[in-house]
Amino acid sequence: MQYVRLGQSGLKVSRLCLGTMNMGSKQWKPWIFDEKESEPIIAHALDMGVNFIDLADFYSTGAGEEVVCNVLRRIARRDELVITTKVGYAMSDDINARGHSRKHIFDAIDASLKRMGMDYVDIYMLHYFDTETPVEETMGALNDIVLAGKARYIGVSTMYTWQLAKILQVCDKNGWARPINMQLQLNCAYREEEREMIPFCMDQGIGVSVFSPLARGILTSDLQSTRNQTDFFTAEMYNDQASRDIAHSVAKVADARGCLPAQVAQAWVLQKPEVSSMLVGADSPAQFDSALAALEMTLTADELYEIERNYTPCDLINDYTAGKRIARSPRPARAPFID
Repeated sequence: MQYVRLGQSGLKVSRLCLGTMNMGSKQWKPWIFDEKESEPIIAHALDMGVNFIDLADFYSTGAGEEVVCNVLRRIARRDELVITTKVGYAMSDDINARGHSRKHIFDAIDASLKRMGMDYVDIYMLHYFDTETPVEETMGALNDIVLAGKARYIGVSTMYTWQLAKILQVCDKNGWARPINMQLQLNCAYREEEREMIPFCMDQGIGVSVFSPLARGILTSDLQSTRNQTDFFTAEMYNDQASRDIAHSVAKVADARGCLPAQVAQAWVLQKPEVSSMLVGADSPAQFDSALAALEMTLTADELYEIERNYTPCDLINDYTAGKRIARSPRPARAPFID
């Protein structure tokens, strides 16, 4: 395992982060693993050197935090882990049980810690940018949580670059804790964050962790999986010809190398020096090992061209652009990958 500093903080994290959206309660989604099914995956990731664990209160409506941390308390040392959880998406029908108001943030951190059976999280993250709450209210509440010792650091996820700039401005103006991590979606079928968000994070000393390196599974070339058949996000984000063409190119490169397409797609993400850590939502220890092997893989210029040639711009994927993807057209193939 490789380890890096997260941004300009002193916190060191594994380059592979265990994603846990697939762990919790099957009542939430049919592809979720319960506690017994999750433990072998968690244990294997820890055995392979992972110290970075990603959670969110929204996953299985709280059951994800409970399930994962039940396992961690049995098999790991808390002080050797970097655990993050997120706040923002609705946890009930209560009008205040969502968003980033001071009330909900304070209620949510206490509820998360109770479910987790822990005294603190290492990074407490905004799951998105709440346009209905003043940014001063949100960041002041997060700063107070850090001062109270309930979180060691704060982070953010999935927003426009100008929204992150607003967050940093208010933190710097008031001397509040700044985010050390931006968690964003990046893969060879979705690269829009490379235009502004990632360069801005590099300029501001914010670490970048990447989720969905497999484009919610389409880059594995297994479009018939339970998740791909039941997760509506997959169709909403990647139901276009360009995405399918990119998946085909990934499969061609993998076939030439004699490895799985998932490994090629993950290597594409990990090869980017701007990426601090990549989330791995493994369904088995073997799937995690594929990501571990991708850490050691270096894609050639010809392979990168084949993977990237079909990519064309699209709308950003966030809470404000659903259903607004623009049409995308591929570039022609060139040797050595011409059919």
